[in-house]
Amino acid sequence: MSDNVIVLAGGLSHERDVSLRSGRRVSQALRDAGHQVVEADVTASLLDTLAAAEDAVVFPVLHGGAGEDGALRGVLDLLGVPYVGSDGPSSRIAFDKAVSTPLIAHAGIATPRQAAMPQSVFRELGAGALVSALAETIGFPMMVKPARSGSALGCTKVTEAAELPAAVVTAFSYGEVAIVEEFIEGDEVAVTVIDLGEGPVALPAVQIQPRSGVYDYTARYTAGETRFVAPAELPDEVTDACAAMALAAHRALGLRDLSRTDLIVRDGVPVFLEVNVAPGMTETSLTPLAIEASEAGFADVCTALVARARSRRREDAE
Repeated sequence: MSDNVIVLAGGLSHERDVSLRSGRRVSQALRDAGHQVVEADVTASLLDTLAAAEDAVVFPVLHGGAGEDGALRGVLDLLGVPYVGSDGPSSRIAFDKAVSTPLIAHAGIATPRQAAMPQSVFRELGAGALVSALAETIGFPMMVKPARSGSALGCTKVTEAAELPAAVVTAFSYGEVAIVEEFIEGDEVAVTVIDLGEGPVALPAVQIQPRSGVYDYTARYTAGETRFVAPAELPDEVTDACAAMALAAHRALGLRDLSRTDLIVRDGVPVFLEVNVAPGMTETSLTPLAIEASEAGFADVCTALVARARSRRREDAE
């Protein structure tokens, strides 16, 4: 059986640097486990790389943009190349918060009050006409973020009406649609879900305690800026509820292999924020911390995900 794995990292999104760091860590883990690893980027030579690697499995760790919106995964399906993670259609839905959050709410999962604001609507109707409506519907404080981005890029906490137009414009710098949603105070928690062939399982919840009080890009990827507690220091009934919510979100969106759901625990009750189909794998990322808290080895989990993808191709061929 081939042990070839192509770790796909980099890309052209705003999260390129994070993706490269994730890719290096996954690549090293798979090499340590005995795999033949090729590190590849999304360039004109990618198709040649895929064709040259015999019986290879792709392990995508592309964040944002084409890495999570399903486009590249659709190409891999077209080429018949097996890969770790959710398929193109489910990734596309999960990546777009303007689509995934209403679907999650429809499944009976608690979500913040939210409004999607396309740039064209904001421009044509004007900020003045919309600020009062958003303030009445969502209330302050609120969080403004791009509908299609990650790593907290373009996110702004807004505490008063005067701050809202600039926050929306900042979100537009990362995409055509801004999300304006209720800001929920509480304990920030992330739950990773992994399916190695026997059904999805929630790993221990990771509690996030940023020094600044806001889990922004700096807090996420700068060592020492955030305290991560794994397993989370919360009552068992709360962490059980977080696990149940992450599993419900994973199933509701039709995800497979791997996902990470971000939650806020308010007064002991979890509220869904968003889901990630290509979670970070850096030294300060949440999914590796959850794997370690589960007492599993990072390299072992990466290897099992590769084996799962390879077996899926065999099943499809039969």
